[in-house]
Amino acid sequence: MTSHTRTQTAPATRPAAPMTMAAALNAAIRDAMVDDPSVVLFGEDVGPLGGVFRVTDGLYAEFGETRVSDSPLAESGIIGTAIGMAIYGLRPVVEMQFDAFSYPAFEQIVSHVAKMRNRTRGKIQLPIVIRIPYAGDIGGVEHHSDSSEAYWASTPGLTVVTPSNPADAYSMLREAIASDDPVIFMEPKSRYWSKAELALPVRTAPMSTAVVVREGTDVTLIAYGPTVKTALATAELATEEGLSIEVIDLRSLSPFDDETVSASVRKTSRAAVIHEAAQFGGYGAEVAARLTERNFYYLSAPILRITGFDIPYPSPKLEEYFLPTPDRILAALGTWEWS
Repeated sequence: MTSHTRTQTAPATRPAAPMTMAAALNAAIRDAMVDDPSVVLFGEDVGPLGGVFRVTDGLYAEFGETRVSDSPLAESGIIGTAIGMAIYGLRPVVEMQFDAFSYPAFEQIVSHVAKMRNRTRGKIQLPIVIRIPYAGDIGGVEHHSDSSEAYWASTPGLTVVTPSNPADAYSMLREAIASDDPVIFMEPKSRYWSKAELALPVRTAPMSTAVVVREGTDVTLIAYGPTVKTALATAELATEEGLSIEVIDLRSLSPFDDETVSASVRKTSRAAVIHEAAQFGGYGAEVAARLTERNFYYLSAPILRITGFDIPYPSPKLEEYFLPTPDRILAALGTWEWS
Protein backbone atom coordinates (compact mmCIF):
# COMPACT_ATOMS: atom_id res chain seq x y z
CA MET A 1 0.00 0.00 0.00
CA THR A 2 1.34 3.40 -0.93
CA SER A 3 1.28 6.23 1.56
CA HIS A 4 0.35 9.83 1.00
CA THR A 5 2.66 12.23 2.74
CA ARG A 6 2.17 15.55 0.91
CA THR A 7 1.22 18.29 3.36
CA GLN A 8 -2.25 19.67 2.66
CA THR A 9 -3.16 23.31 3.09
CA ALA A 10 -6.58 24.83 3.70
CA PRO A 11 -8.33 25.97 0.51
CA ALA A 12 -7.66 29.62 -0.26
CA THR A 13 -9.84 31.95 -2.26
CA ARG A 14 -9.15 31.39 -5.94
CA PRO A 15 -9.65 33.89 -8.78
CA ALA A 16 -12.91 33.69 -10.66
CA ALA A 17 -12.78 31.40 -13.68
CA PRO A 18 -15.22 29.48 -15.89
CA MET A 19 -16.02 26.17 -14.22
CA THR A 20 -18.24 23.24 -15.08
CA MET A 21 -20.49 21.57 -12.56
CA ALA A 22 -18.26 18.48 -12.68
CA ALA A 23 -15.22 20.59 -11.85
CA ALA A 24 -17.09 22.38 -9.06
CA LEU A 25 -18.04 19.04 -7.50
CA ASN A 26 -14.44 17.89 -7.81
CA ALA A 27 -13.23 21.05 -6.07
CA ALA A 28 -15.80 20.62 -3.29
CA ILE A 29 -14.63 17.08 -2.55
CA ARG A 30 -10.98 18.11 -2.66
CA ASP A 31 -11.47 21.11 -0.37
CA ALA A 32 -13.45 19.01 2.09
CA MET A 33 -10.69 16.40 2.14
CA VAL A 34 -8.07 19.08 2.74
CA ASP A 35 -10.08 20.60 5.59
CA ASP A 36 -11.00 17.32 7.27
CA PRO A 37 -8.77 14.21 7.25
CA SER A 38 -11.74 12.04 8.21
CA VAL A 39 -13.33 12.57 4.76
CA VAL A 40 -12.75 9.57 2.50
CA LEU A 41 -13.91 8.85 -1.04
CA PHE A 42 -14.67 5.53 -2.67
CA GLY A 43 -16.82 3.88 -5.30
CA GLU A 44 -16.59 2.18 -8.67
CA ASP A 45 -13.76 3.67 -10.77
CA VAL A 46 -13.47 6.86 -8.70
CA GLY A 47 -9.72 6.28 -8.19
CA PRO A 48 -7.13 6.48 -10.99
CA LEU A 49 -9.83 6.74 -13.69
CA GLY A 50 -11.47 9.71 -11.97
CA GLY A 51 -15.02 8.44 -12.27
CA VAL A 52 -17.20 7.83 -15.32
CA PHE A 53 -17.93 11.57 -15.54
CA ARG A 54 -14.46 12.57 -14.26
CA VAL A 55 -15.92 14.19 -11.17
CA THR A 56 -13.18 12.64 -9.02
CA ASP A 57 -10.37 13.25 -11.49
CA GLY A 58 -6.99 13.80 -9.84
CA LEU A 59 -8.08 13.08 -6.29
CA TYR A 60 -6.44 9.65 -6.12
CA ALA A 61 -3.12 11.13 -7.23
CA GLU A 62 -3.34 13.88 -4.65
CA PHE A 63 -4.63 11.99 -1.61
CA GLY A 64 -3.51 8.41 -2.21
CA GLU A 65 -5.29 5.09 -1.86
CA THR A 66 -5.82 5.38 1.88
CA ARG A 67 -8.36 8.15 1.25
CA VAL A 68 -9.49 7.57 -2.35
CA SER A 69 -10.16 3.99 -3.39
CA ASP A 70 -11.95 1.94 -6.01
CA SER A 71 -14.57 -0.48 -4.78
CA PRO A 72 -15.80 -3.80 -6.14
CA LEU A 73 -18.82 -3.68 -8.45
CA ALA A 74 -21.17 -4.19 -5.51
CA GLU A 75 -23.31 -1.25 -4.50
CA SER A 76 -24.68 -2.90 -1.36
CA GLY A 77 -21.07 -3.53 -0.33
CA ILE A 78 -20.19 0.11 -0.95
CA ILE A 79 -22.95 1.33 1.37
CA GLY A 80 -22.34 -1.39 3.96
CA THR A 81 -18.68 -0.40 4.10
CA ALA A 82 -19.63 3.28 4.37
CA ILE A 83 -21.88 2.51 7.34
CA GLY A 84 -19.03 0.81 9.17
CA MET A 85 -16.63 3.63 8.35
CA ALA A 86 -19.07 6.26 9.59
CA ILE A 87 -19.70 4.38 12.84
CA TYR A 88 -15.96 4.43 13.50
CA GLY A 89 -15.53 8.15 12.89
CA LEU A 90 -14.93 8.64 9.18
CA ARG A 91 -17.01 10.76 6.79
CA PRO A 92 -17.42 8.65 3.65
CA VAL A 93 -18.35 10.19 0.30
CA VAL A 94 -19.45 7.38 -1.98
CA GLU A 95 -20.51 7.29 -5.62
CA MET A 96 -23.20 5.06 -7.10
CA GLN A 97 -21.89 5.74 -10.64
CA PHE A 98 -25.37 5.73 -12.26
CA ASP A 99 -28.84 6.29 -10.82
CA ALA A 100 -30.26 2.80 -11.40
CA PHE A 101 -27.04 1.20 -10.17
CA SER A 102 -28.01 2.32 -6.67
CA TYR A 103 -30.93 -0.12 -6.42
CA PRO A 104 -28.87 -3.08 -5.15
CA ALA A 105 -27.99 -0.82 -2.20
CA PHE A 106 -31.61 0.16 -1.57
CA GLU A 107 -32.05 -2.09 1.46
CA GLN A 108 -28.85 -0.87 3.11
CA ILE A 109 -29.81 2.78 2.57
CA VAL A 110 -33.46 2.54 3.63
CA SER A 111 -33.09 0.05 6.48
CA HIS A 112 -29.79 1.20 7.99
CA VAL A 113 -28.44 4.52 6.70
CA ALA A 114 -31.78 6.30 7.11
CA LYS A 115 -32.70 4.75 10.46
CA MET A 116 -29.49 4.32 12.45
CA ARG A 117 -29.60 7.62 14.29
CA ASN A 118 -33.23 7.13 15.29
CA ARG A 119 -32.70 3.48 16.15
CA THR A 120 -29.84 4.33 18.54
CA ARG A 121 -31.56 7.39 20.04
CA GLY A 122 -28.90 9.64 18.57
CA LYS A 123 -25.90 7.69 19.84
CA ILE A 124 -24.74 6.70 16.35
CA GLN A 125 -24.56 9.26 13.57
CA LEU A 126 -23.89 8.33 9.95
CA PRO A 127 -22.32 11.34 8.18
CA ILE A 128 -22.40 9.65 4.76
CA VAL A 129 -22.82 11.43 1.43
CA ILE A 130 -24.17 9.18 -1.31
CA ARG A 131 -23.53 10.79 -4.68
CA ILE A 132 -25.93 9.64 -7.41
CA PRO A 133 -25.60 10.89 -11.01
CA TYR A 134 -29.23 10.88 -12.17
CA ALA A 135 -31.76 11.72 -14.91
CA GLY A 136 -31.43 11.71 -18.68
CA ASP A 137 -30.81 13.92 -21.71
CA ILE A 138 -27.34 12.47 -22.31
CA GLY A 139 -28.23 9.75 -24.81
CA GLY A 140 -28.06 7.07 -22.14
CA VAL A 141 -30.08 3.88 -22.13
CA GLU A 142 -32.28 2.15 -19.57
CA HIS A 143 -30.51 1.68 -16.21
CA HIS A 144 -28.38 4.75 -17.01
CA SER A 145 -30.99 7.54 -17.05
CA ASP A 146 -33.38 6.97 -14.15
CA SER A 147 -34.85 9.71 -11.98
CA SER A 148 -35.10 7.89 -8.68
CA GLU A 149 -35.52 10.89 -6.38
CA ALA A 150 -39.01 9.91 -5.16
CA TYR A 151 -37.65 6.69 -3.60
CA TRP A 152 -35.17 8.58 -1.46
CA ALA A 153 -37.32 11.62 -0.68
CA SER A 154 -40.09 9.38 0.70
CA THR A 155 -37.65 7.79 3.16
CA PRO A 156 -37.57 9.55 6.57
CA GLY A 157 -34.05 10.00 7.86
CA LEU A 158 -32.50 10.97 4.54
CA THR A 159 -31.70 14.47 3.36
CA VAL A 160 -32.12 14.61 -0.43
CA VAL A 161 -30.67 17.51 -2.41
CA THR A 162 -29.86 18.27 -6.04
CA PRO A 163 -27.98 21.26 -7.49
CA SER A 164 -28.75 22.79 -10.87
CA ASN A 165 -25.65 24.92 -11.41
CA PRO A 166 -21.91 24.90 -10.63
CA ALA A 167 -22.07 27.36 -7.70
CA ASP A 168 -24.73 25.33 -5.90
CA ALA A 169 -22.89 22.12 -6.75
CA TYR A 170 -19.81 23.30 -4.86
CA SER A 171 -21.60 24.93 -1.93
CA MET A 172 -24.20 22.22 -1.39
CA LEU A 173 -21.68 19.37 -1.59
CA ARG A 174 -19.43 21.07 0.98
CA GLU A 175 -22.45 21.46 3.27
CA ALA A 176 -23.54 17.86 2.67
CA ILE A 177 -20.10 16.50 3.57
CA ALA A 178 -20.07 18.60 6.74
CA SER A 179 -23.52 17.33 7.79
CA ASP A 180 -23.73 14.77 10.59
CA ASP A 181 -26.75 13.16 8.90
CA PRO A 182 -26.79 11.05 5.73
CA VAL A 183 -27.32 12.97 2.50
CA ILE A 184 -28.43 11.65 -0.87
CA PHE A 185 -26.68 14.04 -3.25
CA MET A 186 -28.27 13.77 -6.68
CA GLU A 187 -26.19 15.14 -9.53
CA PRO A 188 -28.02 15.86 -12.82
CA LYS A 189 -25.87 14.23 -15.49
CA SER A 190 -27.02 16.57 -18.25
CA ARG A 191 -25.73 19.55 -16.26
CA TYR A 192 -22.21 18.22 -15.57
CA TRP A 193 -20.82 20.29 -18.46
CA SER A 194 -22.76 23.50 -17.75
CA LYS A 195 -20.41 26.38 -16.96
CA ALA A 196 -20.42 29.43 -14.70
CA GLU A 197 -17.87 31.98 -13.54
CA LEU A 198 -16.84 30.96 -10.03
CA ALA A 199 -14.39 32.19 -7.43
CA LEU A 200 -13.93 29.31 -5.00
CA PRO A 201 -14.73 28.65 -2.25
CA VAL A 202 -18.28 29.91 -2.84
CA ARG A 203 -21.22 29.77 -0.47
CA THR A 204 -24.76 29.93 -1.81
CA ALA A 205 -28.05 29.62 0.07
CA PRO A 206 -28.28 26.83 2.68
CA MET A 207 -28.89 23.52 0.94
CA SER A 208 -32.23 23.02 2.71
CA THR A 209 -33.74 26.09 1.06
CA ALA A 210 -35.38 26.75 -2.30
CA VAL A 211 -34.47 29.86 -4.29
CA VAL A 212 -36.36 32.03 -6.74
CA VAL A 213 -34.12 32.07 -9.81
CA ARG A 214 -36.44 34.22 -11.93
CA GLU A 215 -39.11 36.66 -10.75
CA GLY A 216 -42.59 36.57 -12.29
CA THR A 217 -46.19 37.43 -11.55
CA ASP A 218 -48.49 35.05 -13.49
CA VAL A 219 -47.27 31.47 -12.91
CA THR A 220 -44.80 29.68 -10.64
CA LEU A 221 -42.77 26.93 -12.28
CA ILE A 222 -41.29 24.60 -9.67
CA ALA A 223 -38.22 22.70 -10.87
CA TYR A 224 -35.07 21.06 -9.58
CA GLY A 225 -31.84 19.62 -10.93
CA PRO A 226 -31.97 19.21 -14.72
CA THR A 227 -35.40 20.81 -15.20
CA VAL A 228 -34.40 24.22 -13.82
CA LYS A 229 -32.78 24.97 -17.18
CA THR A 230 -35.99 23.82 -18.91
CA ALA A 231 -38.13 26.03 -16.68
CA LEU A 232 -35.95 29.08 -17.36
CA ALA A 233 -36.13 28.46 -21.10
CA THR A 234 -39.92 28.20 -20.79
CA ALA A 235 -40.10 31.49 -18.91
CA GLU A 236 -38.06 33.20 -21.60
CA LEU A 237 -40.25 31.79 -24.36
CA ALA A 238 -43.42 32.77 -22.47
CA THR A 239 -42.52 36.46 -22.56
CA GLU A 240 -43.36 36.42 -26.27
CA GLU A 241 -46.91 35.50 -25.27
CA GLY A 242 -47.10 38.16 -22.56
CA LEU A 243 -46.83 35.65 -19.73
CA SER A 244 -44.70 36.43 -16.68
CA ILE A 245 -43.31 33.22 -15.18
CA GLU A 246 -41.56 32.88 -11.84
CA VAL A 247 -39.09 29.98 -11.57
CA ILE A 248 -38.17 28.25 -8.32
CA ASP A 249 -35.21 25.92 -7.95
CA LEU A 250 -36.15 23.58 -5.09
CA ARG A 251 -32.55 22.42 -4.47
CA SER A 252 -33.72 20.39 -1.46
CA LEU A 253 -36.30 17.68 -2.09
CA SER A 254 -36.33 16.56 1.54
CA PRO A 255 -36.71 18.62 3.62
CA PHE A 256 -39.07 20.73 1.52
CA ASP A 257 -38.95 24.54 1.76
CA ASP A 258 -42.67 25.23 2.22
CA GLU A 259 -42.15 28.88 3.10
CA THR A 260 -40.33 29.95 -0.08
CA VAL A 261 -42.48 27.92 -2.47
CA SER A 262 -45.79 28.84 -0.83
CA ALA A 263 -44.90 32.54 -0.89
CA SER A 264 -44.38 32.33 -4.64
CA VAL A 265 -47.57 30.35 -5.25
CA ARG A 266 -49.61 32.80 -3.18
CA LYS A 267 -48.19 35.65 -5.24
CA THR A 268 -48.88 34.14 -8.68
CA SER A 269 -51.92 31.96 -7.76
CA ARG A 270 -50.90 29.34 -10.36
CA ALA A 271 -48.19 26.68 -10.28
CA ALA A 272 -46.76 23.76 -12.20
CA VAL A 273 -44.14 21.20 -11.18
CA ILE A 274 -41.60 19.93 -13.72
CA HIS A 275 -39.55 16.75 -13.43
CA GLU A 276 -38.13 14.05 -15.69
CA ALA A 277 -39.38 11.11 -13.66
CA ALA A 278 -42.69 9.43 -14.48
CA GLN A 279 -45.76 11.28 -13.29
CA PHE A 280 -47.64 8.55 -11.40
CA GLY A 281 -46.37 8.49 -7.83
CA GLY A 282 -43.65 10.95 -8.78
CA TYR A 283 -42.14 13.66 -6.62
CA GLY A 284 -44.39 16.28 -8.21
CA ALA A 285 -47.45 14.58 -6.70
CA GLU A 286 -46.21 15.35 -3.19
CA VAL A 287 -45.36 18.92 -4.14
CA ALA A 288 -48.78 19.51 -5.67
CA ALA A 289 -50.56 17.95 -2.68
CA ARG A 290 -48.75 19.88 0.03
CA LEU A 291 -49.01 23.19 -1.84
CA THR A 292 -52.74 22.66 -2.36
CA GLU A 293 -53.24 21.85 1.32
CA ARG A 294 -51.41 24.98 2.41
CA ASN A 295 -52.53 27.44 -0.26
CA PHE A 296 -55.91 26.24 -1.52
CA TYR A 297 -57.70 29.59 -1.17
CA TYR A 298 -54.92 31.40 -3.04
CA LEU A 299 -55.06 29.15 -6.13
CA SER A 300 -56.81 30.22 -9.33
CA ALA A 301 -56.32 26.82 -10.99
CA PRO A 302 -55.22 23.26 -10.17
CA ILE A 303 -51.49 22.71 -9.81
CA LEU A 304 -50.14 20.98 -12.92
CA ARG A 305 -47.42 18.36 -13.34
CA ILE A 306 -45.35 18.27 -16.53
CA THR A 307 -43.16 15.20 -16.34
CA GLY A 308 -41.74 12.19 -18.07
CA PHE A 309 -44.22 9.56 -19.19
CA ASP A 310 -45.27 6.49 -17.19
CA ILE A 311 -42.89 4.14 -18.99
CA PRO A 312 -39.35 2.86 -18.45
CA TYR A 313 -36.77 5.31 -19.76
CA PRO A 314 -36.73 5.05 -23.58
CA SER A 315 -33.86 4.52 -26.00
CA PRO A 316 -31.63 7.52 -26.87
CA LYS A 317 -33.47 8.05 -30.15
CA LEU A 318 -36.74 8.60 -28.29
CA GLU A 319 -35.70 10.52 -25.18
CA GLU A 320 -36.46 13.90 -26.76
CA TYR A 321 -40.13 12.88 -26.82
CA PHE A 322 -39.99 11.66 -23.22
CA LEU A 323 -38.44 14.69 -21.53
CA PRO A 324 -40.42 17.81 -20.57
CA THR A 325 -39.79 20.65 -23.03
CA PRO A 326 -40.72 24.35 -23.04
CA ASP A 327 -43.32 23.72 -25.74
CA ARG A 328 -44.93 20.93 -23.72
CA ILE A 329 -44.93 23.06 -20.58
CA LEU A 330 -46.52 26.03 -22.34
CA ALA A 331 -49.13 23.74 -23.88
CA ALA A 332 -50.00 22.44 -20.40
CA LEU A 333 -50.32 25.98 -19.04
CA GLY A 334 -52.70 26.68 -21.92
CA THR A 335 -55.16 24.10 -20.57
CA TRP A 336 -56.04 26.43 -17.68
CA GLU A 337 -58.94 28.82 -17.95
CA TRP A 338 -57.51 32.32 -17.79
CA SER A 339 -59.81 35.14 -16.70
